[in-house]
Amino acid sequence: MQFHGLIHTFPKHVKLFIAAFVIVLSIGYITGLLFVRQTEATTPDGIEENYLGNEDSEELSVMKFEKGDREMLTILHTHILSVSFIFFFLGGLVAMTSLPKKLKSFLMIEPFVSIILTFGGIYFMWKGMLWMKWIVMISGTLMTAVFVVSAGAVLLQLFKER
Repeated sequence: MQFHGLIHTFPKHVKLFIAAFVIVLSIGYITGLLFVRQTEATTPDGIEENYLGNEDSEELSVMKFEKGDREMLTILHTHILSVSFIFFFLGGLVAMTSLPKKLKSFLMIEPFVSIILTFGGIYFMWKGMLWMKWIVMISGTLMTAVFVVSAGAVLLQLFKER
């Protein structure tokens, strides 16, 4: 079966369905990013503080406590599963675009590497490997960039003539 460029052959109502899905998916993803920003976890130190707490800090704007075992496992489990599904569905749509194959391959595979690095990094940082906060920040940023490029590419490809 040929996937390359398949998105251009869909009838208008299917294209509108896909566009609606990608738009709503993007709103959900952006809402998640707004939550991350709200918890002040957009810097390496903020990431560390969000999971390890700040009880020892002298500068407290908001008191944060270290996450417990159950809470960490719940966070990691739900995020790894849900974000994997987000990128599985989005990657399937990217596969049907007429983007260059190397770019498509990158956009389809990289998010799964970033999921492991981001959430694995959170786990190892929580276990004491504090330098992992840099991996979490870099991989999370790359994952978001890939999401934006992929969602934008799908939306553009939906209404572009072949």
